[in-house]
Amino acid sequence: MGKKRKQSETTSIASTGLPKEEQEAPPRPKRTLLGWKSPLEAVINEKEPSVFRNKEKVLVLCSRRIAYRYRHLMMDIVALLPHCKKDNKIESKENKGATLNELVELRNCSGCLFFECRKQKDLYLWMAKCPSGPSVKFLVNAVHTMEELKLTGNHLKGSRPILTFSSDFDLQPHWQLLKEIMTQIFCTPKDHRKTKPFFDHVFVFSIVDNHVWFRNYQISVPHQGTEKIDRGGLDKMTLIEVGPRFCLNPIKIFSSSFTGQTLYENPFYVSPNQVRAAEKRKKAGKYAKKIKAKQRRKIHELSNQLEPDELADMWNE
Repeated sequence: MGKKRKQSETTSIASTGLPKEEQEAPPRPKRTLLGWKSPLEAVINEKEPSVFRNKEKVLVLCSRRIAYRYRHLMMDIVALLPHCKKDNKIESKENKGATLNELVELRNCSGCLFFECRKQKDLYLWMAKCPSGPSVKFLVNAVHTMEELKLTGNHLKGSRPILTFSSDFDLQPHWQLLKEIMTQIFCTPKDHRKTKPFFDHVFVFSIVDNHVWFRNYQISVPHQGTEKIDRGGLDKMTLIEVGPRFCLNPIKIFSSSFTGQTLYENPFYVSPNQVRAAEKRKKAGKYAKKIKAKQRRKIHELSNQLEPDELADMWNE
């Protein structure tokens, strides 16, 4: 047997006076991840202007056969960037650009930091905006990891950094482009799920001798217990270095991601292979000087022979 219909339902149907087929049910609210959403709220939200939200994500990975010091540097940078994703090592080949672009797309990222190690001696850093570019290739020098430095500075993991650039970045167009790329890669997005909503450290990028020098400092404020800092007391803040340290020597800037037209080429760049070859030639020059000195000594002895001594064989008899 069917259930009896309630008296309130029968009275409402009778009051409308319409047949059952022509009566329409009220619109059902739409279900979202945040709960049930009524149609009226959806219309109101559609009229509101959309606010830009930074969804920058950076993929960090390295090449195979990387040296341990460079791997520690990469892990330090991963700890400093809460909006990055780490992936497995890949082979450093000619077609690495297509592979990296595919990995960035699969991991749903918009930027890439690729640490490429050659001969287990030289470290190259690729900064790229994927998939349209541009991209920059650096030679990394003066590497000092956080384990080596053991500095006194310390800041919370996941906090947002303040990025500061020296005034030299505004002098030439290629420095302006590098400044924009570094800002988009190293700046942590607001309201990211892995970040903390405050600033307690500073990333410093400065240009010295056509090289970009990186430093990381903690913002330290002297206070007692739970006392709040006055707005006028910002001059009491001090900076304590945390680490790591490294120096970037720009080589080339490409129009696309890991490939494309060369937008800028550093005229002062000297490859590490040329430096090592010059050192070998210098050492080979020292050896050649020794050989020439021995030959000159033999020629001198042959040209200036001593006269035979009359008393040399006296005791042999």
